[in-house]
Amino acid sequence: MHAMPAVHLEPLPYEPLLPLREPEAIDLVVIHCTELPDLAMAREYGERVLYDSGTGNSGHYYIDRDGSIHQYVAPERSAHHVRGINPRALGIELINTGRYPHWLDSRHQAMDELYAQAQIQALVALLRWLPQRLPALRWIAGHEDLDTEQVPASDDPALKVPRKRDPGPRFPWDEVLAAIPLQRLSE
Repeated sequence: MHAMPAVHLEPLPYEPLLPLREPEAIDLVVIHCTELPDLAMAREYGERVLYDSGTGNSGHYYIDRDGSIHQYVAPERSAHHVRGINPRALGIELINTGRYPHWLDSRHQAMDELYAQAQIQALVALLRWLPQRLPALRWIAGHEDLDTEQVPASDDPALKVPRKRDPGPRFPWDEVLAAIPLQRLSE
């Protein structure tokens, strides 16, 4: 048994509007990076209402560079974090600049920021504990594994760039997978 890590409960204003689901329906964790400079901006983006339902895009958990874990959406609610997968998935967002602010510019596709060790340690602690709360949890994937769409580059529409690249090439998959009970979802 693994102890629950310290989690700051900070529900988004629209959390009650997100669909409820049974814990047995959740078998996948999707790792994201925010592609934003800090937790405050990630919160601001998460609070934006984008859908007729009165909800927006967000993950369930956000892990800051200092290792602090923030829960914006309860796991029993389906959040909007990856197209076509949300009902079965839990989204974990790592604060990381990624391609910010030129997400789709073909000249800015490198994702150079390293993930902080405190952030990865907090992620591992969360991923060790979550299967105790969600017994069907078996799989883990990166957002880039599930959303492989290529879109026109913002600087040159004749070029195509990945719509999503997170968590990106700097995410330490080997280290994380060696420390958790989940298996990487194969495409």
